[in-house]
Amino acid sequence: MPAINVNPTRMELTRLKGRLRTATRGHKLLKDKRDELMKQFMDVVRENRALRKKVEEGLLRANAAFAEASAVMSPQMLEQALMYPKESVSLDMTFQNVMSVNVPVYDFHTRGGQESACPYGFAATSGELDDAVQALSDVFQDMLKLAQAEKTSQLLAQEIEKTRRRVNALEYVKIPQMEEAIKYITMKLDENERSSTIRLMKVKSMILNDAIRERREEDLEAVEAFGGGPKEENS
Repeated sequence: MPAINVNPTRMELTRLKGRLRTATRGHKLLKDKRDELMKQFMDVVRENRALRKKVEEGLLRANAAFAEASAVMSPQMLEQALMYPKESVSLDMTFQNVMSVNVPVYDFHTRGGQESACPYGFAATSGELDDAVQALSDVFQDMLKLAQAEKTSQLLAQEIEKTRRRVNALEYVKIPQMEEAIKYITMKLDENERSSTIRLMKVKSMILNDAIRERREEDLEAVEAFGGGPKEENS
């Protein structure tokens, strides 16, 4: 018996064959999608690795510069210099379709302070603070790209896992079940056809036997009728 309950009829056999063709075609398409998703995922992972290394190096430089600025400036002067920002930032987010996955695309704009990122005057501050602020401003764009790559890789990984489960379900569960059901229905139909053939042959044999018996009885009656007349004349 197959793993799924089916009626062994020709209509069910035709329906299962159509479903099997669709499942096989879908399985091939999902495998191609999975392979392409893996390719896209590996590209994003390589980009993510390079961006992470670049961002970490930029943050290290910014932290080192802030540490030097803290060493030569008082905490009050440092806090006062950074209290009022010179630039305002806006973030726009759109979506890009990558193999049926909507991944975010971040775009960041700054307003004000095009000449310099430093939000203070240069009279009462040190050059180390200028270097720290500039290093932090330079790494912002890379941090945004890193966040985009991180989110893209996360969404692609989820889609790859979902596609992989579907491929495995079709390859190891649904398609074998349908093939087994088709084989079972085919065997049942062949068995029914053989049974019908045997019944027809049996009926034909019975009809022939009846016809032969009736013919023999008619011949016997004719012989008896023909042979009985001369015996009476001789007597």
